[in-house]
Amino acid sequence: MLNLKAIFGDPNKRKLDKFRPDVALINSLEEEMHALSDEELQAKTNEFRERIEKGEDLDEILPEAFAVVREAGIRVLGMRHYDVQLIGGMVLHKGEIAEMRTGEGKTLVSTLPSYLNAVSGKGVHIVTVNDYLARRDAEWMGQIHRFMGLSVGLIQQGMDPAERQRNYACDITYATNSELGFDYLRDNMATAMQDVVQRPFNYCVIDEVDSVLIDEARTPLIISGQVERPTEKYIGAAEIAKQLEAEKHYEVDEKDRNVILTDEGFEESEQLLGVTDLYDQDDPWAHYVFNAIKAKELFKKDVNYIVRDGEVTIVDEFTGRVMPGRRWSDGLHQAIEAKEGAKIENETQTLASITYQNFFLLYPKLAGMTGTAKTEEAELGKIYNLEVTAIDTNRPTRRVDIADAVYKTEAAKWRAVAGNCQEMYELGRPVLVGTTSVEKSEVLSRLLQQAEIPHNLLNAKPENVEREAEIVAQAGRKGSVTIATNMAGRGTDIILGGNADYMARLKMREYFMPQIVRPEDDSLMARGRGAMPTRQQGGQGFSGEAEPKKSWKAATDRLFPTELSDESKNTLKAAVNLGVETLGSQSITELEAEEMLAIASEKGPIDDPVVIKLREAFNLIRKEYSNYTDAEHDEVIELGGLHVIGTERHESRRIDNQLRGRCGRQGDPGSTLFFLSLEDNLMRIFAGDRVKALMNAFRVEEDLPISSGLLTRSLETAQKKVETHYYDMRKRVFEYDEVMNNQRRAIYAERRRVLEGEDLRGRVIEYAERTMDDIVEAYVNPDLPPEEWDITSMTNKVKEFVNLLQDLEPEHLDDMFMPEIKAFLREEVRRVYEIKEAKIDSIQPGLMRRVERFFILQQIDMLWREHLQAMEALREAISLRGYGQKDPLVEYKSEGYEVFLDMMTNIRRNVVYSIFEYDPQPQPQQITAEFV
Repeated sequence: MLNLKAIFGDPNKRKLDKFRPDVALINSLEEEMHALSDEELQAKTNEFRERIEKGEDLDEILPEAFAVVREAGIRVLGMRHYDVQLIGGMVLHKGEIAEMRTGEGKTLVSTLPSYLNAVSGKGVHIVTVNDYLARRDAEWMGQIHRFMGLSVGLIQQGMDPAERQRNYACDITYATNSELGFDYLRDNMATAMQDVVQRPFNYCVIDEVDSVLIDEARTPLIISGQVERPTEKYIGAAEIAKQLEAEKHYEVDEKDRNVILTDEGFEESEQLLGVTDLYDQDDPWAHYVFNAIKAKELFKKDVNYIVRDGEVTIVDEFTGRVMPGRRWSDGLHQAIEAKEGAKIENETQTLASITYQNFFLLYPKLAGMTGTAKTEEAELGKIYNLEVTAIDTNRPTRRVDIADAVYKTEAAKWRAVAGNCQEMYELGRPVLVGTTSVEKSEVLSRLLQQAEIPHNLLNAKPENVEREAEIVAQAGRKGSVTIATNMAGRGTDIILGGNADYMARLKMREYFMPQIVRPEDDSLMARGRGAMPTRQQGGQGFSGEAEPKKSWKAATDRLFPTELSDESKNTLKAAVNLGVETLGSQSITELEAEEMLAIASEKGPIDDPVVIKLREAFNLIRKEYSNYTDAEHDEVIELGGLHVIGTERHESRRIDNQLRGRCGRQGDPGSTLFFLSLEDNLMRIFAGDRVKALMNAFRVEEDLPISSGLLTRSLETAQKKVETHYYDMRKRVFEYDEVMNNQRRAIYAERRRVLEGEDLRGRVIEYAERTMDDIVEAYVNPDLPPEEWDITSMTNKVKEFVNLLQDLEPEHLDDMFMPEIKAFLREEVRRVYEIKEAKIDSIQPGLMRRVERFFILQQIDMLWREHLQAMEALREAISLRGYGQKDPLVEYKSEGYEVFLDMMTNIRRNVVYSIFEYDPQPQPQQITAEFV
């Protein structure tokens, strides 16, 4: 087989070579930038803005801008961009995906293109996968941008609209993908421009881009309103599902995550329910029964969801994180609540929705970074038009990937995993074990407890989520064993020997928080940055008497129980006392205190005396801890570095690669080993029977691992099948949503024009004239003689729509042809509109404009909601057309277009009818309240 790379060269390498001259140019500017004072360096931002205004494009100023950011990074964070990071920044600026290994500093890379694209003043969005990472990056990397004179915004759950508006107006805004998408949908439901929080999109950089654009792209973003459905039906269906048997009453399709009732299953369900037909329109049960069986067979507790405080909470299958506030749609969440005996919330109706594919395609320029994108390059190219460029590592990789060990049974696999953990623990090598669910992480945890191996458990359980950053940051310490449910998007580097910075910050928090943070309601995410309330007992200074929050003290004791030196303690006490003295009778929120500690632990310029003193203490504590972590780092490297264990092949090779990528950062040694069994989901569904038959034929022992080319090929084939299957699902979602997307853009554009107060008078008169034309065309057939036209019915319909035309009679239209009738009615409707306008404005000047805006928005919103339901029903019904040799997508496009035209016509007609029916009374205060 010809090796095309050997003949033509590696296309990725050729792409990287094109960036090398710019890297050399940036490096040549380093000395010049280093010689500038802080003020001179900061003045470069205004210089770049002026050059852009004069016509220079961003590519021309790129080398100088990147050199400026590199120097700012050194001064503010003590971090210098490597050459490979400069290349990563250029790839992002071009609007491509930069694939960079874990630990290569993707977060720092994003500062380069975000600064360059933000100097134009049009705004830059940096997207992360959760609130914690967005806040961390805004605090951490935001220091570079703030130092350079750019404003930095942060979007978090629970923020009010005014705060969101301020943060979106910043030069660079950090946010999560879901918050961005929901804000976009909410903006397109706003009733006034002052309620719109986002400005026009410009440039977006997505961290963990494959997780956002691929893993989460299967599920659209939906804003819903509640719809009441009978609770007893969910409970009844759950009871029926318990009594039905798999294979006999229904079949489970695990690949498509669907269930199919057999004929016997239909009969049994109808008999148990005491009904004659599950699809009876007066008493429908089919929807509830299908969902109940899905909840029973396809949605597992502690895998797909957890139950806490009587509430069913979804677990993200890719990151292992809980997703509070998110619910499965179409009654499925209610079915799971019934199964678990939890309180059943009302079903929801879609008010607005968009897929991630179509949302991110709204950006004129889109870029992303991740450690694993090459395997999905085709999909990213076809759907998002994004190229993937793999960036070289800064130092050569020393990671060793050991061949998979495959066992006959799952129990044997878990015993082998526990044995491997014990072996590494006795050697002193840190171990990171990746599991695929809460349930399985706890199985392994119990085995390690039996073997008396101390370990940390990180999964979706709330008590573990709180310690997430702490657990991951210290997973590289000597002898540590860490079990983590899916490592995608964790966002914290595992540093061999331990993370001295993180340990110092925790120690600072232990001393600082109890004295500074108000004792009541100090939940980190419960508040924004409101006014600071009065402390209950006044400032008390550092006495050691205040009881620290247990989690603050426990965290540092777990990581580093050794006492601090007297010098570090005294400096920290002085900082706390200064803080209490400065605040006086005031107190601050935990979020504000965290921000103070974050700034103190970095190197940016500050003038707050409390933060200056905290920084002094932080540097002393970090130095103490570094003495231990540096020595431990060398020991761990001698032992072979971090050992990563995979306990199951994921459906996507990318997720496996993300787990592997947790070790071997920045040239560190490390090893990875996957333990698998023939009972694992992937093997069982796609490849297990054939391999199991072979193992039985050769009488392979349960505890004997096997490794063969056949197994490896079977696994790879299975993963490729699943990847292709899910790609087809996402492609289908995208293709169907493309139909909705064109309609969504049209309706949202119309809505925005109304919000921005364009000439609504002219628009409503146009609506009225077109409505008159519609009525004429409905009752007058130009192919028939005039005596056969139903003029009486036509005039009655005109009067129905426009009540001011009650004096219109059929004889007024005698001897007119169709164009003349249209012209006459158009003139009449314009005349009476002026009468209506004069009457309304006589009550309050300018009221007519508000009336027009109110009724147009009301009708758009109401009919768009109904349209979404109609399109959903159409999509479900149209899938059956495939049996008639028709392409369902083509049929959906065709019929969907007709449904959309009907909706636009109804909006137009309803607005005209509503305005002419509106009869305000001379009570200005009430009218103003109704339409303001």
